[in-house]
Amino acid sequence: MITWNNLDTIPAYQELLKTASVNLAEAMAGEKGAERVRKYSVPMAAGLTYNYAAKQVDDQVLKALEKLAEETQLAGKFEALYNGEVINTGEKRRVLHHMTRGQLGGAVEADGVDKRSFYVEQQEKIAELANKVHNGEITNAAGEKFTTVVQIGIGGSDLGPRAMYLALENWAKVNHTFKMEAKFISNVDPDDAAAVLNSIDVEHSLFVLVSKSGTTLETLTNESFVKDALKNAGLEASRHMIAVTSETSPLAKSDDYLAAFFMDDYIGGRFSSTSGVGGAVLSLAFGPEVFARFLNGAAEEDRLAKNKDMFANPAMLDALIGVYERNVLGYQNTAVLPYSQALSRFPAHLQQLDMESNGKSVNRFGQPVSYSTGPVIFGEPGTNGQHSFYQLLHQGTDIIPLQFVGFRNGQMGQDVVIQNSTSQQKLCANVAAQIVAFACGKEDEDRNKNFQGGRPSSIIIGDQLTPEALGALLSHFENKVMYQGFVWNINSFDQEGVQLGKVLAKKVLAHDTDGALKAYSDLLNI
Repeated sequence: MITWNNLDTIPAYQELLKTASVNLAEAMAGEKGAERVRKYSVPMAAGLTYNYAAKQVDDQVLKALEKLAEETQLAGKFEALYNGEVINTGEKRRVLHHMTRGQLGGAVEADGVDKRSFYVEQQEKIAELANKVHNGEITNAAGEKFTTVVQIGIGGSDLGPRAMYLALENWAKVNHTFKMEAKFISNVDPDDAAAVLNSIDVEHSLFVLVSKSGTTLETLTNESFVKDALKNAGLEASRHMIAVTSETSPLAKSDDYLAAFFMDDYIGGRFSSTSGVGGAVLSLAFGPEVFARFLNGAAEEDRLAKNKDMFANPAMLDALIGVYERNVLGYQNTAVLPYSQALSRFPAHLQQLDMESNGKSVNRFGQPVSYSTGPVIFGEPGTNGQHSFYQLLHQGTDIIPLQFVGFRNGQMGQDVVIQNSTSQQKLCANVAAQIVAFACGKEDEDRNKNFQGGRPSSIIIGDQLTPEALGALLSHFENKVMYQGFVWNINSFDQEGVQLGKVLAKKVLAHDTDGALKAYSDLLNI
């Protein structure tokens, strides 16, 4: 039987608090460090590996974390989730994003519909439309092919799909699967929409409007912006727009769109990259086959996340180490550092995924918790980050855990040898050097040049950023966030914190304000 209890009531957590602190600089020095790198490593899907040698853990800490996983019933709670139990207590909903890429357990029926069949059906419809666009069966009014796809959405309808597109754009070009350039309009700032529209040929552009409710203010505002641009160009908007929405939304059966593809309330925005939200734009950009490979990578990693053995479940292990860092060691932040320019927007996606999911101060039952929950997430691709904020990471007063991501090979197959090494080798050398520098530090009589070390990190390593590897990477972090929410006994699948600002914004626009809200409205000339 599944039970839901606060972290500070769990006996294993009390034991974890008593574990001795690990001297990371000492543990990672010399041959001991080499042995840790070999030992503290877990295979992931799609040829990836999760290595946690440079984390502040030892066998004693890991044993306590293993016990914590058992007492908090992590494997059982995941099983309950993918078998369709109502895990999202705030909104009284199932949580089914895993089912967009595979069925991990039994069939799940909701609203009289088999959900796996429903998601597959939507993917097949998207694939059919994408193929018709690519082969010229669906064209503009002049009978010419569309060359650009533009996604209109905000939050999870933008951050995830945009990050995934950028991650695979160059790979697709090199592997001859690049079909259409993708652009994204998300910000209600008119300069965002104007800049995108000024950069494309609207006559040959297909727009994907993403709104589950069909009432999202920012998205509908940008839709109107786009429709005006189409009208001014003498084009019929309905021949240039498709919708990704719910079946009950006002967009679902509108004549304003070429087609509508459906999602449901069981997939949150930040978990929607493998649904139609990401499926439409990625299938149009790269072809349905590439999107299917992306889904396969995510599905393979999901299957690993089912494993009850923490040491064979990289997402669970990563999650528990993160809990240890947050609640025992007291680290408040985590930096995500991908050494791949293709992952330039991946940290931004993880910001939403983690902070919107686990930025909660009440438990699943609405009761305040007395311990810390989700960390602040930030990041930037290396090596740019090294010349930006790594100074604070190395020598600042706060210790910030680091999550590196690196690949042995680039995507483009183009490189140059300078001073006996390639650019890719230099990139990988920087990853290795940073991990050891953070962990071990360097003593110097000049205190300004002294590096204390003891700065923990992990790394996910792969051969190349392929669609499968990207899917596995996405799944890993989605499941990590889920497991941490389980440990903290919070609901990772609602986001009430984003609603208040929206409500007040509507009051401002209606001029229904007083006090400070009116004063700020006046300052902004609203």
